[in-house]
Amino acid sequence: MTIRSGQMWTAAGWRAAELVFGETIQEIRETEDAGTDYLIPGLIDVHVHGGGGHDTMDGEEGIRGLARFHARHGTTTLLPTTITNPPEHIMTALRAVQEVRDRPGPQEAAVVGAHLEGPFLNPTRLGAQPPFAALPTASAVDELLSTDVVRVVTLAPEMEGAWQAAETFTRAGVRVSLGHTQGRAEDAQGVIDAVLALGGVVGGTHLFNAMTGLSGREPGVVGALLAEPLAYAELILDLQHVHPHSALSVIRAKPQRTLLITDAMRAAGLPDGTYDLGGQSVEVVGAEARLAPGSSNPGSLAGSVLTMDGALRGAVACGLTLHEAVCLASAVPAAYLGLSDRGALTPGLRADLVVLDSALRVKQVYLGGQALY
Repeated sequence: MTIRSGQMWTAAGWRAAELVFGETIQEIRETEDAGTDYLIPGLIDVHVHGGGGHDTMDGEEGIRGLARFHARHGTTTLLPTTITNPPEHIMTALRAVQEVRDRPGPQEAAVVGAHLEGPFLNPTRLGAQPPFAALPTASAVDELLSTDVVRVVTLAPEMEGAWQAAETFTRAGVRVSLGHTQGRAEDAQGVIDAVLALGGVVGGTHLFNAMTGLSGREPGVVGALLAEPLAYAELILDLQHVHPHSALSVIRAKPQRTLLITDAMRAAGLPDGTYDLGGQSVEVVGAEARLAPGSSNPGSLAGSVLTMDGALRGAVACGLTLHEAVCLASAVPAAYLGLSDRGALTPGLRADLVVLDSALRVKQVYLGGQALY
């Protein structure tokens, strides 16, 4: 058993406590001398391409490398995320995710499935995705589902076959996330209604980015997602992708349905320079990653170099309390994925927890009760 004391996050607020845990949380004891550390549930990233020089599309070793890298920054559960590529490359990556999910290694954040971002995107709103967009035909969807590892799929709702694909994914238990879309609000609403009618879960991929925006007469996909109380919304809070006021407008509208993501690429944690993303060159300067000249969409934001602890600090910089930020980075994504065994510090749940200092820097990470470092 391990005992850690600090200001412990609960759904109702902070609590001075000692946490007693092994593989699962055993006991919570009240204490008057908890110190200044924060004890928070492990962070959950549902959209992450890479980090520490590794990428999902690199295969098994790349996935294990990014899972180790992000674990050091407080992520205890994640979905390795693919990028639009030829079908055989995507299938290879999904099989690698399956291998890591089924045979977890030491010091790796838990991989509970894959986020399939592409190829079912609008070719005019690819952002940093390579030009391999494809229609979601029944045969293509069935082949991807045969890996039994897809947990979230990003779809452009206006593309031919999107509604039918959304229904097929939903019946397979996959969360359908709208993104990389030029669609109207009506296109989005049709897919939202189809998913919810089947009892499924629907969301928006990196809200505001690579989708039609909200205005008074043209609500776009952003407006449709904000108008649906059951829809979730991803946000990249690196202070590059979304203005703080825009982020706050979503969080205040959907405090229990907004989740922080990194959308990190392999350059996360590495020095400025030129890196690869899906076969395209990305130039990283400071906190920005953009496609290099000569790529399909030069200058476009190309994912991020964010980590989930950085996302927490970004949320606080936007005006949220730390308590609110932790909810968006742990409790909400756990609910989104249907993970009832994590996302909170409660007896009986997995002992996935992070110790933060008063500056919100990671001091320690526990994965299933095992200290990371």
